[in-house]
Amino acid sequence: MIDFFDSPSNRELVLSQLGEHIYLALLPLLLGVLVALPLGRLAQQVRWSRGVLQGGANILYTIPSLALFVLIPGLLGTPLLSSINVIIALTLYTAALLVRPVRDALDSVPANVVAAATAMGYRPGRRWLTVELPLAVPVLAAAVRVASVSNISLVSVGALVGIGGLGRLFTDGFQRDYPEQIVIGIALTLLLALVVDLLLVALWRVSTPWARAGVSRA
Repeated sequence: MIDFFDSPSNRELVLSQLGEHIYLALLPLLLGVLVALPLGRLAQQVRWSRGVLQGGANILYTIPSLALFVLIPGLLGTPLLSSINVIIALTLYTAALLVRPVRDALDSVPANVVAAATAMGYRPGRRWLTVELPLAVPVLAAAVRVASVSNISLVSVGALVGIGGLGRLFTDGFQRDYPEQIVIGIALTLLLALVVDLLLVALWRVSTPWARAGVSRA
């Protein structure tokens, strides 16, 4: 593996594919969270929508990622090798994965806290953004961490249809019978998943100081 990095062109290739992998994994994670939040809120507030949303999410998540990467260009008219196909597919997967956790996280907010905020004059929208959603973060954080690992893994599948990312190291390594390149691709994918997970944990702790205070008092 050291010999592989001796070549400037190989180092440039790895950095380029790593950067693209980060972009293709994390942008859909952010977009998926933004889509899942209102859907989870709807499922929490409107009881009959729970089954519809959860059933739709389950069906969507069972579609193989490779099939979805190929299906999206036919539906939207995007180029087959466009990265937008991966972004859309992973955004849908992320939203599907997070709809139920968002609902459960909002359900976990103590009813007396919601009632107190309402009594203080908080309108529903403001109460959700400033009271319910922050208090739901500890429950929601675990699901977002799972989604991040899932996205980082699924981006690699995009290499099978010619879209970049660390998966390119796998496919090129197999084609060239270059096992060192395959090992580097796997190692960097695992390392990226670990780093992103640690960053999400740090973000969760910074955004919920009251949770740490509660643990310390306990």
